[in-house]
Amino acid sequence: MREKTLIAFCIVAAILLAYNLYVMLLVLPDEVSQGPIFRIIFFHVPSAWTAFLGFLAAAVASVLYLVRKDLRYDAFAVAVTEVGLAFAAANLVTGMIWARIIWGIWWTWDPRLTSMLVCWLLYAGYLMLRHAVEEPTQRARIAAVFSIFASVDVPIVFFSIRWWRTQHPQPVVWGGGSMDPAYWNTLFLNWVPLLLLGAAMAGIRLRQERRQRELEALRRMAHAL
Repeated sequence: MREKTLIAFCIVAAILLAYNLYVMLLVLPDEVSQGPIFRIIFFHVPSAWTAFLGFLAAAVASVLYLVRKDLRYDAFAVAVTEVGLAFAAANLVTGMIWARIIWGIWWTWDPRLTSMLVCWLLYAGYLMLRHAVEEPTQRARIAAVFSIFASVDVPIVFFSIRWWRTQHPQPVVWGGGSMDPAYWNTLFLNWVPLLLLGAAMAGIRLRQERRQRELEALRRMAHAL
């Protein structure tokens, strides 16, 4: 991804975020049952969606690496995984803040919360595994298999509140709940800048990964000489 494209993504994301914050804080009314804290949904839910897209993209890239043995797919997989992990962390943190206000506790072992935490730990383990293997092709192969394995937890997280009717509220976007159209529109509108920001972050991280691999290749050549 070109540098001008990355800058454009960041600028558009900043403008949209500024506008969305104005709408969230000054235009939309408080939610009847939850009050002002309900506004955190506009970051909590899109952060999860963005993380899931990153993890699924990493799984696809991992499959492509195993098929084609092209390290460019491995570089893409690790880049989007790191970005997805950051957005998953944002989802967990905003969820804990929300829980503290609504439930009176920071954390409960609800299936949705637990499965999301497991998902975060799996992909954090993916990055740790990569650091434990030095040989590039072996590292890419093992990481690809682990990424595909970890991606199985993504649909489990997504459908957990449908499969287990527990403390977490029912989904308000795809069945099981309801939400005012004004909230609905803002939720999806705020997903756009998060997607743009995630794409820009992945693009930057991919460029860093490629340069790091070039340096590693030169270092191995130097040692061989």
